[in-house]
Amino acid sequence: MSAPRMEVHAFGLRFANPVLTASGTFGYGSELAGSCPLTALGGLVTKGISLAPRAGNPEPRICETAAGMLNSIGLANVGLRAFLEEKLPFLRDCGTRVLVNFFGETEDDYLRCAEGLSGHGPGIDGLELNISCPNVKAGGLEFGVVPEVAGRLCERVRGATDLPLVVKLTPNVTDVVALARACVQGGASGLSLINTLRGMAIDARTRRPRLARVFGGLSGPAIKPVALRLVHEVARARLGVPIIGIGGIMSGEDAAEFLLAGATLVQVGTASFVRPDAAARVAEELLGYCAAQQVSDVSELTGALA
Repeated sequence: MSAPRMEVHAFGLRFANPVLTASGTFGYGSELAGSCPLTALGGLVTKGISLAPRAGNPEPRICETAAGMLNSIGLANVGLRAFLEEKLPFLRDCGTRVLVNFFGETEDDYLRCAEGLSGHGPGIDGLELNISCPNVKAGGLEFGVVPEVAGRLCERVRGATDLPLVVKLTPNVTDVVALARACVQGGASGLSLINTLRGMAIDARTRRPRLARVFGGLSGPAIKPVALRLVHEVARARLGVPIIGIGGIMSGEDAAEFLLAGATLVQVGTASFVRPDAAARVAEELLGYCAAQQVSDVSELTGALA
């Protein structure tokens, strides 16, 4: 048998393989490029970008848990202008697809950021609209829990850019399918799910929360069963757009499970904190899984749950 075909197509783009890095876990690409060969990835998703720079939340804002980690970074980033001037030049020649995650505190912020990220040619292949961060006071979940609100925002942002628009959804809702459907009706090219689950950690010795803002986003292997369920629920709804599966992917088989549940692509996040080259290793292991399972084309796995 010849080597499995790992190339996939989504949002009008060709990806060398289905494995991307997740926003907020891989910087802007250049930070980990020396440890993780970017050409081994299907793509990377940048740290979230806002119009103005953000310092983020007070420390401590990250802690390890028994099966993952909690973070309350607060979307710290360099801001739109610095991203375009300082980060984009590297991304233009990084050797893999690039999705830029972005967010705002108001609808107009989202629109202006989408407009500012558009029209720059190579280096930005698509946008990931973040309406699901649980760690900020304004923006984030404010737009991501009510289907009508999310759908209206997607429709407005869709009119502000010609780039593929992937919407990142929260698991902290009652009906994720209704939310996903509203986003697709608003013009989403695809859906990323899931973002982190809201949680907390306590230091029993000091009797204090481990995070300065008390609550944070739980990620890692602990959330994988929840993420798989939500990906499968949205996939079964047959909304007509590709899904990116996220949540606790640590190995090639983990990635295969998300594909079987209905995802076309996956993102590796928390694993990169354990090993900077985790995403490349997942891609290699997924290739090995396909070969061992006699899967000739990785796209055959998408939605192939028995």
